[in-house]
Amino acid sequence: MTASAAETGTRVERVMAAIRRRIAARALQPGAKAPSIRALAASAGVSKSTVVEAYDRLAAEGVLLARRGSGFYVAGRAPPLALGELEPRLDRAIDPLWVSRQSLEAGPDALKPGCGWLPADWMPQDAVRRALRVLARGERPNLTDYGPPLGLASMRHLLSRRLGERGIEAPPGQVMLTESGTGAIDLVCRFLLEPGDTVLVDDPCYFNFQAMLRAHRVKVVGAAWTHAGPDLEQFEQALIEHRPRLYITNSGPQNPTGGAMSAVVAHRLLKLAERHGLIIVEDDIYADFEDAPASRLAAFDGLERVVHIGSFSKTLSAAARCGFVAARADWIEGLTDLKVATSFGGGHLAAELVHAILTDGAYRRYLAALRERLARARGETLRRLRALGLEPWTEPQAGMFLWMRLPGGLDAGGVAQRALARGVVLAPGDAFSVSRRAPDYLRFNVAQSGDPKVYEVLERAMRG
Repeated sequence: MTASAAETGTRVERVMAAIRRRIAARALQPGAKAPSIRALAASAGVSKSTVVEAYDRLAAEGVLLARRGSGFYVAGRAPPLALGELEPRLDRAIDPLWVSRQSLEAGPDALKPGCGWLPADWMPQDAVRRALRVLARGERPNLTDYGPPLGLASMRHLLSRRLGERGIEAPPGQVMLTESGTGAIDLVCRFLLEPGDTVLVDDPCYFNFQAMLRAHRVKVVGAAWTHAGPDLEQFEQALIEHRPRLYITNSGPQNPTGGAMSAVVAHRLLKLAERHGLIIVEDDIYADFEDAPASRLAAFDGLERVVHIGSFSKTLSAAARCGFVAARADWIEGLTDLKVATSFGGGHLAAELVHAILTDGAYRRYLAALRERLARARGETLRRLRALGLEPWTEPQAGMFLWMRLPGGLDAGGVAQRALARGVVLAPGDAFSVSRRAPDYLRFNVAQSGDPKVYEVLERAMRG
């Protein structure tokens, strides 16, 4: 039983809760033997009589079955997978799922400097309306039909040209549309991973990488992220020790730090990947925030062992879900079959809409204005946070995130809880850290941090 599971309830209740969580997480399957009384008492730091009582109560509830002379066994069928119950049980203030749900479920009056998207009035809503009118007036009959397995051909040709601008050679036949960037990563994980595999991520990394990988029942290992990319010494050690199947990373402004991988680190990382048989998933959803593109692993690698992923949810519309995967031809073939099996034709209408917006000359003008607006917001947010004693890990050159350290070793989870009670959603650092080594960091979305109340609530939350 983990320390975090032992914070509430009697000893017997805590043992019962620990067993329920293992069953919910499928660590104990129906018919499996529960840990022996002696072993569980030793690992949980309780008496054997406490475990006996806990097991007897679980048996009375029908959760366990007692077999005389043999022990206790899990009864019934496995419950639905509950990601929030997977061990280790994190404090809800620093659980990646908590951050996502608070951001998505917050009421209209809540402020969300911890969320990961632009405010609605920053998005190109006029361009979306214009594209919808164009589609409504069009004569093409396929807006109500399934799309082809690879996705809208004109959109894939456009993506191929856009990728070429970043040095990535991806013919249209090696580009497949998906429902979203998240859906693209999920599809690649289904294609390449088996339960029990190991996946390497940056530490810190985008918290939903961790949440998604939990759903795939794989082991997640982190390598420290530095100002030039992953710490290559830790990275190589993880390859040797854990033999991960995949490495998932951001290629543009990294989430949450706003940093970027240098060309030197990218080249060395690819050599390590080749030596150890590692596949890389490069998430490029922040590409359009950059004035000058950062190093792309897929450009150096030629899509040999790198799978490149992107979407338009961050800069265009989160409601029109359209992402893509660029990969080697034989993988695209397998991914396409998997896509058909899981989502059939995909979001054809969303692809038509996104294509119409991207081919409107106003989109490039919008991006230029957005980058300038974000630069101003980064400077202003940084000034206000520094006035409260927070310091940046780095000063990003692009994107919407600032990775800020609280003064005096303050606990970011506690600060976030107190801020939430006052209607402000923050993103505590340990939600992003596999090793839980960022307890005094917060990620700020500069586009969501313009209201003075954010800083008033933050200051009060920091005082306790």
